[in-house]
Amino acid sequence: MSTHLPDSTTSAATGFDFEAGEVLLFDKALTWTSFDVVRKVKNTLRIKKIGHAGTLDPLATGLLILCTGKKTKQIDLIQAQEKEYTGTFRLGQTTPSFDLETPVDAELPYEHLTEAELRAATAQFVGLIQQTPPLFSAVKVNGERAYEVARRGEEAEIKSKQIEIKAFELTRIALPEVDFRVVCSKGTYIRSLARDFGAALGSGAHLTKLVRTRIGEYRLEDALNMEQLQALAPPRPAGSENARPRAERGGRPRPPRAGLEYFAAQQAAAAGSPAPDQDSSATNS
Repeated sequence: MSTHLPDSTTSAATGFDFEAGEVLLFDKALTWTSFDVVRKVKNTLRIKKIGHAGTLDPLATGLLILCTGKKTKQIDLIQAQEKEYTGTFRLGQTTPSFDLETPVDAELPYEHLTEAELRAATAQFVGLIQQTPPLFSAVKVNGERAYEVARRGEEAEIKSKQIEIKAFELTRIALPEVDFRVVCSKGTYIRSLARDFGAALGSGAHLTKLVRTRIGEYRLEDALNMEQLQALAPPRPAGSENARPRAERGGRPRPPRAGLEYFAAQQAAAAGSPAPDQDSSATNS
């Protein structure tokens, strides 16, 4: 079974059998949740059974693996494989979420840091280490998601856990930014690594860009984009072209997702346009 499509003209005639089971590699877009991808793919391909192997944060992009039909039994096995990420840390600033979801809450000096100090600081994070997940995360706290607690402005104790970072290298240094490549075990939070790396340097840091490039032997360069995925959609039943568009069917429009208000405002400001209205009742899956 092939997960790679050479161009958007590929169709269902390539032999994909979604009900029997396929492993699809998808390139997740910025601000989409992993659940957004699953819902979109399920509706587009009209698949009864589908799940994803390893959540990506809304502000992360890159490889998201989808399993359909009987292949959903492989989700745990795929999730357990090592991951590779690339991205950018911004030194000298911290945020409560450790990324761009929340505003900067502290500024610290970073100009004195040398390249040698930056590279030396990565060594203490390679190997088996204890890491505390962010409060702005999907880990459970007393039966609810930690990010739900965080967005109410409440504190919660999150226990640290052992993870393994197999590689942590800096690929570009242009202070206050540094680019990195990380190879790590399941359960590693790169946002937490940003926090801990900044703390080790005494400068603070937060994550401004994250791309998942690999899960085990599955690679981002073999992933489908949405146009290619839509080309796999089976033909609609006769007469369905006369059905009302989804937006005209009953129900209210899905509200903007909570948690990305600050990011949306920053993006709008950079583009010179007003920030979109946000609805705090929306959920972030």
